[in-house]
Amino acid sequence: MPLVSSLGARSGLDLEGIVSATLNAERVPKQNRLDQQEGRLQVELSAVGEMKSVLSKLQEAAEKLSSGELFSAMKASVKQPESGDVITVESTEDAGVGNFDISVTQLAKGSRAVSADGAFANSEDEVNTNAGSLTFGAGDESFTLNIEAGSSLEDIRKAVNSSQDNFGVTADIINTGTEAKLIFRSNVSGEGNDLTVTNDNAEFDAISTQANGGGAGGMSIAAADKATDAIIEIDGIQAKNDTNIFEDVIQGSTITAVKESEDAETAKLSIARDEDGVKKSIDAFVKAYNGAVASLNEIGGENSMLQGDATVRNLKGQLNNVLTSTFGEGGQTLFDLGFGLDKEGKLEAENPVTSFSEVLKNNPAALESVFGGENGLASRMDSFLDGYVGGGGSLELRKDTINQSLDRVAESREDLKLRMESMEETLRAKYQALDSLVGQLQSRGNAVSAQLSNLPGFTRDND
Repeated sequence: MPLVSSLGARSGLDLEGIVSATLNAERVPKQNRLDQQEGRLQVELSAVGEMKSVLSKLQEAAEKLSSGELFSAMKASVKQPESGDVITVESTEDAGVGNFDISVTQLAKGSRAVSADGAFANSEDEVNTNAGSLTFGAGDESFTLNIEAGSSLEDIRKAVNSSQDNFGVTADIINTGTEAKLIFRSNVSGEGNDLTVTNDNAEFDAISTQANGGGAGGMSIAAADKATDAIIEIDGIQAKNDTNIFEDVIQGSTITAVKESEDAETAKLSIARDEDGVKKSIDAFVKAYNGAVASLNEIGGENSMLQGDATVRNLKGQLNNVLTSTFGEGGQTLFDLGFGLDKEGKLEAENPVTSFSEVLKNNPAALESVFGGENGLASRMDSFLDGYVGGGGSLELRKDTINQSLDRVAESREDLKLRMESMEETLRAKYQALDSLVGQLQSRGNAVSAQLSNLPGFTRDND
């Protein structure tokens, strides 16, 4: 630690100023060099981070274009009737192209069973005095519910709704004011899949669709409450299904019936190649490529600290090489697809001959040939960029190198600080001795002068 003292207090000399000037002469040049070195490294680190960011965005855009599904994807668009949505549609790449008029004649629904009139006065009526079980079934589904002795209508409602094995039966009680009606609803749809409720205790006949001894139970299903199929018409051709979801009625498409059509209304379904998806992905690629080029031009531009940087120069050249390569069996280039480059090296979606939009409309297979596939532009761009931004890529390695240099600068600052502290201690020790010596000499001189001034005939020269 530096000595704490007020140098020059005894001698009157400006020793503090001498120590400060000596330390600054030693410290300032070295500190300035470290500041400049750190500044250059921080600028370089920021530039590497920006390059990695813009190139990662370009790689992400290229990855999406390299997917084979992009160019083969189909898109279903539906114009609904004025009464509201009657269907929803999803299509895969195997979907058949075409236009269809679709109406919903009937929705699929499950069945509903209702207890007989006057069977129960209220929800607290006791149903059984002895324990037993109810078995619910619909279609291929079933579950059995054990009922405790002395259960009320409300107890049974709760037991049905809370059963872990329940496949989709809901129990409700409607209090009419004069009686309680028990209702069982099944979510298993499809003609012939009506709910059945059987028991092993005749006391449960009133809440079963089939009596314990045979014949009808107290729960009945009205004609309007029976389970039904969904029925749709596609260009006048009827299709049925036990649920509201129709798969491959139109090849490669899934149609979901939402509500029944009113009068003769139809939904207009159009299935075509998803050109909007292709355009969106290519637009994103063009934007990402131009963003990378603009960033590299600025980072390595005139008067920038990385002007002439080898990494920036190589990146720009390699990006251009990938972009201007030939692809596909016909050896086509990007410029055959309506693209061009401006004077700054940025990609444009048109050239003097044609435009990307025209090619997308008239020859989408050419786009897939150039952009898609294992050896297409997108795949090559992805692989090339991975060498820079991937794990262990050159930009990551350069970032590590810069951070190591910054660590060394920090160590040098600490070393400089320790050297200056040591030097200050040495200087203060030396000047402290000088201050003491000069102070002593001054004291002795003053004492001699005082003695001489007291001698007879001594005259002090005040000039």
